[in-house]
Amino acid sequence: MDKELAYWLALAHLPTVRTKKKNEIIVKLFEEQKTISDFFHSDKNDWLNNYDIAKDEIFLFEKAINELSNYSFMVEDILEQGYSIIPITSSDYSPILKKNLGRTFAPPLIYTKGNKNIMKEPSIAIVGSRKADKISLEFTDNIAKKASKEHKVVVSGFAKGVDKQALDSALKYKGKGIIVLPQGIATFESGFKKYYKQVIEGNVLILSTFFPKAPWSVEFAMSRNPIIYGLANDIYVAQSSSKGGTWSGVVDGLRKGRNIYVRSPNLNEKNANNLLIQQGAIPVSLDGEKLTHEQIESLNSIVSKSDLNSDEKKIIEFLKKGVYTSKKIIDTLKINWTSIRVTSFLKEQKDIITVEGKPMKFTHKDRTIQAQKTLFE
Repeated sequence: MDKELAYWLALAHLPTVRTKKKNEIIVKLFEEQKTISDFFHSDKNDWLNNYDIAKDEIFLFEKAINELSNYSFMVEDILEQGYSIIPITSSDYSPILKKNLGRTFAPPLIYTKGNKNIMKEPSIAIVGSRKADKISLEFTDNIAKKASKEHKVVVSGFAKGVDKQALDSALKYKGKGIIVLPQGIATFESGFKKYYKQVIEGNVLILSTFFPKAPWSVEFAMSRNPIIYGLANDIYVAQSSSKGGTWSGVVDGLRKGRNIYVRSPNLNEKNANNLLIQQGAIPVSLDGEKLTHEQIESLNSIVSKSDLNSDEKKIIEFLKKGVYTSKKIIDTLKINWTSIRVTSFLKEQKDIITVEGKPMKFTHKDRTIQAQKTLFE
């Protein structure tokens, strides 16, 4: 099998050839009871007529054949260092990854180090911003703790913020984790040193789909995201913006009918969590419990003073004294805000009344109620 692995590397890392076409070749070989090496030793006409390879792709396969000796050395080196090379046809390959990504996107080959059986256990992914708020990290910790108690593996992309918190919390609560790398598995030396104990004990699996010696890159970081989602039975979103990896991954998952749970944000939070909920994600509490529409409304109606920072509190209190424009609020309170920011903040406040006109003005409902009482007393 070790000799056959060189051919797997040659096919898996063919540049510009889509994953779907690579997997269709693998399926056809399986149906014909042939091996990957049989395929590479076929002639051009066989490639063209039996495997739907375009004429302008032939040179890519021929070039891969010329690289086979290098791939053989790579296989030997990788296996000697204790890594595993797992083709999509292997019983060790993650069944959930194959199911979620299907023939179109499931990587033909994965590289791992650690307990391969982790890939066959129930799993979740906790995803979110690199610059996550404190409440999002608290949510991540809660979900990882819950998952660990329920013997579910936590899948992590190992980025700063939510990803790193998810892994660290899973291990803190004696759970298991999968680290999905945005680089080749042989370039993660510092990470292996840090998690050596957990890898040896079978609690952490390191996984990569990229060429073993490929360095980290932004492109790999983005293309790794579908693997994170694909390795998870369920997905929890701590915090998302309206663009970027988390947003695109969740939207794609919703389109495919995945179970995606999004933390219901507090009223004053500046993120896109509610937008994802509006698109069909399931809202959950800080502890990961499903929320009904009525529960969300109830939570949003309670904005305690502790939820507001000092400037926000000043603005709210100031508006209890009169009707003011955003500019007047800034000038009087001497706060370092823009008029747009003040206006946006006030429009989100349940107790603030907007007085339409030019310029737009604001006041507090308590002042209006008090004025009405004075008028009729």
